[in-house]
Amino acid sequence: MRTKTKPSQSRFRGSLLSRYLLIILSATLFIPVVIPASMIAYQVIQKMMLSNTYPQVDKKDSPYRTYSLEKMWHKEAEQLKGSTSEQVDQKLSDLSKIYPRVDMFWVDVDSRVRQPATSRLELPQTWGAADAVSYLKRYREATQQFSVIAFIGDNEKLNQGFMVMQVSRKALDENDNDISARDWLIFYGIMLLIFILFIAASWMFFVKMRRRLLHLQSAMTVEAGSGLPDPIVVKKTDEIGQLEEAFNGMVRQLSSSLKREREEEELRKRLVANLSHDLRTPLTVVRSHVYSLQKEQLSDKGRELLKLTETKLGDLSGLIDNLLSYNLLTSGKYTLHPERSDVLRIVRESAAAWYPLWEKEGFEVDIELPEEPMFWTLDAQWFRRILDNIFQNAVRHAHSGQYIGIHTHMDENGRTALVISDKGKGVKAASSDKGAGIGLAIVGFLAREMGLHIDMNSTTSGTNIFIYSADSGESGLKLNG
Repeated sequence: MRTKTKPSQSRFRGSLLSRYLLIILSATLFIPVVIPASMIAYQVIQKMMLSNTYPQVDKKDSPYRTYSLEKMWHKEAEQLKGSTSEQVDQKLSDLSKIYPRVDMFWVDVDSRVRQPATSRLELPQTWGAADAVSYLKRYREATQQFSVIAFIGDNEKLNQGFMVMQVSRKALDENDNDISARDWLIFYGIMLLIFILFIAASWMFFVKMRRRLLHLQSAMTVEAGSGLPDPIVVKKTDEIGQLEEAFNGMVRQLSSSLKREREEEELRKRLVANLSHDLRTPLTVVRSHVYSLQKEQLSDKGRELLKLTETKLGDLSGLIDNLLSYNLLTSGKYTLHPERSDVLRIVRESAAAWYPLWEKEGFEVDIELPEEPMFWTLDAQWFRRILDNIFQNAVRHAHSGQYIGIHTHMDENGRTALVISDKGKGVKAASSDKGAGIGLAIVGFLAREMGLHIDMNSTTSGTNIFIYSADSGESGLKLNG
């Protein structure tokens, strides 16, 4: 029966956590594992090197070392068991070629001294007890020679003679030091190589993780034509892969939400446009009936109610106009044509058109503008619409103040602003009337499109509206208070 792997176990095996724990485990076992591994690798490399350099020597040892030489000498003596004198002579001659630093000779069963032709030793022709004592005293004590004596066949009872080798201890020490330095170099080189591999593996782990995170960051900041980032390709199922999958899910949800929002916006714009047109017909009929009623005989109370009705119908007509204008503006059906214009001339013309209404409503009009022209880059028609909406809000919602002022002001930064003031109860007091909100929305939209900056400071004692040119900084409408 096959056992199914749980999804959590599968996710853990391919997760960043499992890889990081593997690196930590490798670091923990670095010392106790790497040292034995380095020793094993060192032995293998040394064995290969020695087998290529000294094929006739024991592969586990190097030449000219006390242990190696002694072991080799006894081994060769053992292999000469039962050999003739000529065979022994030939063997020593071969060994002298392999070990040129070593002096060697042998003494046969008749006590005759025999040595290779390349031997540098001065020996007697026969070997007696006195010669043995003299040899040991002279070479071991006086010249500090290392000597090895082995019986032919490596057995004294065979009575085939014995063979002697000797080498300078200085040569042994120099060779031992050279090989020791090489051994340490190989050993530490292997340890350094393993350490570098460990560092490289750790570095590659974090580099790949960082590269994937930077790729995800880049995908989050780069926008496509729709204003949303494009989904990214998920290649792994670890934690970063899950984050990438979550990011793709978010992009899909935002894309769906944006599509739905645009569809609803289009539907709302069509609905507002249709309602604005549809309301104009009954509104015109009602206003015609109100006009006809004014010619009839009415009481004072009736005339007052009829006047109030006419005022509200005017407000309703203005609200419909604002709705239609805002809908057309946000739909992009009206194009702005900014050009360099004298803004003070436009303000004077607009104020002159509104002056009869202000006078009728009992407003105190305070206009103080400089004679010199002030040129701004704007669309004159739509700037007049901004002024009309501001003046209309002042008449409707700041009527209690009975004041409107128009003048210029230079701030501490040297910017000249057009200031429109009233003494009403403030924007917040008029916020219950939705017409004020739509009018200000149109003002903000037009100001943003023309690059104008409007700063509105409103309190319960009045409102000051500062209008700055397109070169004054951030555009749009800012409401304070």
